[in-house]
Amino acid sequence: MSIQRKIMLAIAPVALIALGGCTTNFKADVSRFQAMPVPEGQTFSIVALDPEMNGGLEFSQYASLVSAHLAQAGYRPADAGSDPTLVVKLDYGVDKGREKIRSYPSYGYGAGWYGNPGYWGPYRRWGRYGYVPGFYDPFMYGGFGYNDIESYTVYTSGISMMIERKADGQRVFEGKAQAVSSTNKLTYLVPNLIEAMFTGFPGNSGETVKITVPPPPKS
Repeated sequence: MSIQRKIMLAIAPVALIALGGCTTNFKADVSRFQAMPVPEGQTFSIVALDPEMNGGLEFSQYASLVSAHLAQAGYRPADAGSDPTLVVKLDYGVDKGREKIRSYPSYGYGAGWYGNPGYWGPYRRWGRYGYVPGFYDPFMYGGFGYNDIESYTVYTSGISMMIERKADGQRVFEGKAQAVSSTNKLTYLVPNLIEAMFTGFPGNSGETVKITVPPPPKS
């Protein structure tokens, strides 16, 4: 196996892991439909769309992120025991993943890796017994025209958020954020999806936008 091929095989998995790591940008597609009232002291409470998730520590952690964003937008968390003006329904999840296959060139060593007589001279390769001039073998060392193939798994994650008026049940917001990544860790995915959902909140009704969330600053 050529040095170049070894390098590419070593780099590819690292690049793939970075897609789902915390050091790269997170990209999501966000769709929003809204008729949100102008913030004038309205209060809100947050519940899980799946009743079984209510009261869970994991859901509470994500709900606190949503609460912070809504408070920043001018709405207030409802006091305990009081009826809120708005009810926020939140759901999130990630699928089981699907396998994808990609290929990239496999490089042999020689004449600019292919043989440019004007620069590197006649076709050459680093032979088994040393440097051999005047010979190019595309079947040796993964020469040009042959691809390395790698399989990997990608996951689709998403959150759904609906906001309704408590008084009459009228829905004033519907939003979805979706992303494809190489990780299925909800503790990484959901906070980023929430951040994407609230970027430019409440947004233009009926518009789907691509949102890029930068990684957290290095400590």
